Order: sequence, then C-alpha cells, then structure tokens
Amino acid sequence: MHEAPTAVHARAVQAEARPSLAERRKEALRFEIAAEAVRLFAEHGVTGTTGEQIARAVGISSRTLWRHFPSKESCVLPLLSAGLDFAVAQLRHWPADMGLLDFVSRSLRAGELPAVAPVILDLIRMTTSDPALRAVWLQAHDDALPVLAQLLAERSGGSADDLRTKVHAATINGALRAASEDFARRYAQEPGAAGSEIATCLLVALRAASEGLPY
Repeated sequence: MHEAPTAVHARAVQAEARPSLAERRKEALRFEIAAEAVRLFAEHGVTGTTGEQIARAVGISSRTLWRHFPSKESCVLPLLSAGLDFAVAQLRHWPADMGLLDFVSRSLRAGELPAVAPVILDLIRMTTSDPALRAVWLQAHDDALPVLAQLLAERSGGSADDLRTKVHAATINGALRAASEDFARRYAQEPGAAGSEIATCLLVALRAASEGLPY
C-alpha cells in the first residue's frame, strides 16, 4: 500500500525544517562558547579575557573559536539573540483579532514565558557598561529588526519596506530591549526570576510605546 503524496510531502517538509545533526552540534557549541565567555567576562572583565582563554575553557582550539566568531566580544551573540528569537517565535502566534498588549497579557496569565537563565541577566547587565558588548547587544537587535518587520507585514498584508511597518517593528524592538535591560537591572539579585516578571516589564514598555510621543 502506497503512502498518500500529501503525507510524504508533509514528512519531507518536516525533515527539511529540522536542523541537521551537524547544525545542532554547531549551535550547541556556539552556546557553550557564549556561556564560557560570559563567565570569564564576569570574573576577569572583557579586557582581561582573551579569546584563547575562552577556547581553553570550552576545550577547543583558538582556530575553532575564530571559525565561529570574529571577536571575543561576539562570542556572546548566541545568548543575546536567543531571547529575541523566542520573542519573535511567540509573536508568530499573535492572533489577528487581538491587540499586542492583550496578547502579551494573555501569555503572562498562561505562564507561557520561561524563567530567564542567570547567565543572560549577567550578560545584559554587562552590555550596559561595556562598549564592545553594547555593540554586540545592539547588533542582535539590529539583526532582529527586518525579521520583525516581515512578521508585521505578513500580519497586515502590507510590505516590510513600508515606513509605517518599519516604525512599528522598531517600536517593538526598542520595547524588547528596554524591557530586557530593566528586567536585568531590577532582578540582579534574583536568579530564579520567572518569565512573568520580564513579561510585566515588557507590558510597561509596550504601554509606553502605545501612548505615543509625549509632545
């Protein structure tokens, strides 16, 4: 008995969407490098840490490290991008008939937001005082901007190149950054802080954005 073409196609699409084993291993290594980089930056400072030390802590060669990242500061990019990737993934489930504030509030009530790893909070706090890490943090948000614009364009049926769409994407992007920094500052001494707290910070930021310019 032959399998229906639609079932074969669905399985093929699923297989294509799933990252290969090599890609998953590469991603896991990048996150391990990022975690060790943050630990060393916290212990010795960014200027007091070398790429060779990061590589040694992970158990890889310096050549392997530089194959994944162009600088020691950029080693933290996977951790900074992870929160943005999660936010974008959540926004893909944003119902067409629901406002953004209501959607975030619903996610908060449903407890759909995970706890934030202490290493990420440490990193975000460091981005507010170290210029090189700040540049990586801003780059992560800059990389997310066209993704957000495309998501909003698909939702509205408009174009990602439309100025209005770009402004809305930049507004959400800025709210995500401000909320993350505020959360990291407020909960510096609470490593077990749950996703509900960061969602509350995000709601405050989004409400401020929805109120429009003060003048």
